[in-house]
Amino acid sequence: MIVDSHCQSFGSYSVTRSSGKVENDAIAEEVPVALVYNGISHAVMLATPQDLADFALGFSLSEGIIKVPSEMYDIDIVTEASGISLQINIPTERFSGLKQVRRILAGRTGCGLCGTDSLEHAIKTLEPLNKINFCIQHDALLSAYRSMPSHQALQIVTGATHASAWVSLQGEILLVREDVGRHNALDKLIGSLAKSSIDITSGFILTTSRASYEMVQKTVSAGVQLLAAVSAPTGLAIRMADKSGLALVGFLRDKSYVIYSHVMKIKPHI
Repeated sequence: MIVDSHCQSFGSYSVTRSSGKVENDAIAEEVPVALVYNGISHAVMLATPQDLADFALGFSLSEGIIKVPSEMYDIDIVTEASGISLQINIPTERFSGLKQVRRILAGRTGCGLCGTDSLEHAIKTLEPLNKINFCIQHDALLSAYRSMPSHQALQIVTGATHASAWVSLQGEILLVREDVGRHNALDKLIGSLAKSSIDITSGFILTTSRASYEMVQKTVSAGVQLLAAVSAPTGLAIRMADKSGLALVGFLRDKSYVIYSHVMKIKPHI
């Protein structure tokens, strides 16, 4: 068994099958990852220890800690005895704002709102998406769903991870990030997109999880016009998507899906 798994996305473990056969199996790792801003710990998430620079940038943007990628001056990824520390430097102005609404998120894997210390901080006010001429073809959604499994390298090996993907308007998967936590996978994707030259209006996000409020919130914060999920949304997610201008799709399959908000952004099958 892997003992020091802090830098391993998966390890080899001895398992016993129901048949009694003993063999080695690939198991996804989750590691405490602390996000430390200007020397002060802000959040601790249980995450897959890969693409952590993307995670740091995506989390910082989607949580509103910074406004633009250039405000993350630098990051040091430090492996410690108990986990991994992401040492992030941000402008003094942003750090001052962070201290006023500090959230300690230690807890579940990719735990979303866990640790939020008041009701008024739990649900954020979202800025509506820019109104643009955005429309996705019916077949692009189905094509993305069909090709998604082959892009999930860690899921193929372990069977234990979520993925978020950036998909072109033609249904081609261009970027994928994986994690044991669905919010973490989305933050990693947002960070990767922020570092790229990709036009954020030229595609949509596909997630292998349900569409919770925070998945909607993070997608809207990135300026993306459509979020497609393979599972169901929550009622709060639907209401926030509708209010923010986000097209929200759930139960995406190889031949069908359900549209919950802004149906005009999806060209129906004829």
